[in-house]
Amino acid sequence: MAQGVMVIAEQRDGDIRKISYELVSEGRRLADALGQGLTAVLLGAGTKDKAAELGQYGADKVIAADDERLATYTADAYVPVISEIVKANDPAVLLLGASSLGKDLSARLSARLGVGMAQDCVSFAVEDGKLIAVRPIYAGKAYAKVSFSDDSMPQMATARPNVMAINEPDAGKSADVEDAGVNLDDSALKTKVAEVIKDESGKVDLTEADKIVSGGRGMKGPEGFQVLEDLAAAIGGSVGASRSAVDAGWRPHTDQVGQTGKVVSPNLYIACGISGAIQHLAGMSTSKVIVAINKDPDAPIFQKADYGVVDDLFKVVPPLTEELKKVQG
Repeated sequence: MAQGVMVIAEQRDGDIRKISYELVSEGRRLADALGQGLTAVLLGAGTKDKAAELGQYGADKVIAADDERLATYTADAYVPVISEIVKANDPAVLLLGASSLGKDLSARLSARLGVGMAQDCVSFAVEDGKLIAVRPIYAGKAYAKVSFSDDSMPQMATARPNVMAINEPDAGKSADVEDAGVNLDDSALKTKVAEVIKDESGKVDLTEADKIVSGGRGMKGPEGFQVLEDLAAAIGGSVGASRSAVDAGWRPHTDQVGQTGKVVSPNLYIACGISGAIQHLAGMSTSKVIVAINKDPDAPIFQKADYGVVDDLFKVVPPLTEELKKVQG
C-alpha cells in the first residue's frame, strides 16, 4: 500500500538548490498531516555528504544516488534512476519543483510511472487522507483545486519556486542517508552534456530571487535599464523584463518574466514601465508584494499591485535608489 511523502531534491554543481529546501519543508508539513514519513531523493556526483543536511529541514530519510553520470541533469539518466527509486519505495505523494529542470523531469517521470500530475502548484493540503493541490489556470486568472483518482499513485505534483515556506533549519537533526544503487545502461544514454556555459554575472537566477525589479516598454531602450540595475543593486535584487522589452532586443530572454518566460514569486516585485498584459501577470502574480511605477493611471498592472506610483519612472526610480542607499548606510 502506498505510504509516505517523497520529494525529489535538486542540485547544481554539487550544491543543493533552494527549491529543494522548499520541497522538503512542504513535504514535512504534508507528511505530518498524513501521519507518515518523509523521504528525499538526491541525484548527483559527490553530493552524498550533503544529503544528510536535508534532515535539518524535515526529511526523515534521504536516498542518494551518487554517480558521475548524474553530475549534470539529463532526462536519459535521471528518469530511469528516479522511477526505480519511486517504484521501490511506493510513496503516496511525490513532489518535485516546477523549475526548468523539474518541469522537464516531472513530465517524463509521470509518463514513465503512468500517473497524473498537477503542475506548477502554489499550495497543498491534505483532505480525508488525500493530497489536494491548488494551481493557477487561464494565465493566472483563476485557480483550480484538484485531487487525484484512487488508482493514480503516487499523487504527483510540482511546486512553484519561491512559494512554499522554508522551515527554520534544525542543526540538531540529521536524516538517515541510504545509498541508492545506480543501474544505468550506458547504451541507453542517448544524450550527454558537452558543455555548460555559466552566467558569469554573479546575479541570482530570477526564479530564486527574493527581490526583482522589472522593466517594460516604458524603459524606452536598453540604456534605460541602467536605472533598474542601480535600484536592484541597492536592494540586493535581480533585474527582469517584460516580453516587449525582450522582443525589442533590450534584454536577453533569460531576463523575461511571464507566461513565455520565467515564472517568479519573489517577496518583492517592482514593475517599472510595464502595462501589465495578462501574459506578464501570469509570470509574477504570486509575488508577495507588488509595486507598480507607470505614468499611465489606467495601466492594468495597478489592478494587481499592492502599491502604485503614477509618474514617470525616470523621475521616481533614481531618487528612490538614493534614498534606499541612505537608509542602508
